[in-house]
Amino acid sequence: MSATVLPSPAESQPIGSNGIRLSVTLVLAVWFVLVVLLGALRAFVGSPGTPPVAIAIGVGAPVLLFFAWLRLSQSFRHFILSLDLRLIAGMQAWRWAGLGFLSLYAHDVLPAMFAVPAGLGDMAIGFAAPWMILGLVRRPGFAASPAFIRWNVLGILDLVVAVSLGASLATLSSRIPAEISTAPMATLPLLLIPAFLVPLFLMLHTAALMQGRQIIRSRA
Repeated sequence: MSATVLPSPAESQPIGSNGIRLSVTLVLAVWFVLVVLLGALRAFVGSPGTPPVAIAIGVGAPVLLFFAWLRLSQSFRHFILSLDLRLIAGMQAWRWAGLGFLSLYAHDVLPAMFAVPAGLGDMAIGFAAPWMILGLVRRPGFAASPAFIRWNVLGILDLVVAVSLGASLATLSSRIPAEISTAPMATLPLLLIPAFLVPLFLMLHTAALMQGRQIIRSRA
């Protein structure tokens, strides 16, 4: 069971796993550079009071491509199921940086209706991450536990709520020049959050839930 949850590099892996790792690394690098370049060109900046279509594409397109890759490539699916869950949970710990949203609200950069729930939600997920890592270290089957599954589901919900709030507030913007809006989220460096980090964290949560489901099915 331990090999299923936390496989080591020495364990047997699907043929071509090195190629998949290289492909994933290249995709992540190209994705990041593309977001930076488009952000520098202000391609994600929309008109006040209109739906943030470009941001929606920036969030949704990578996630859709991720699920399409999972469905079309068995090698990629094996790669996702072989990821170390301790590393995945550790990466989610970076969401403690949601404190930055509260700081931006305090400095009148982002509205409270967006910054407070998004910041507190991210901080809660990041704060719980070390306990998830500890559980994975102590119990090989912890990935199938209700606590781990609940943490991942809440992490996804937090991201969905934050993106929905940001999109709603951008759409309802009154176009007043002095208004505090979510417009800064469409420009660098904050653009990296919705266009890169949010989809990436969604993918990591999905990978964790897939591994938990695999353990549950193997027990059944």
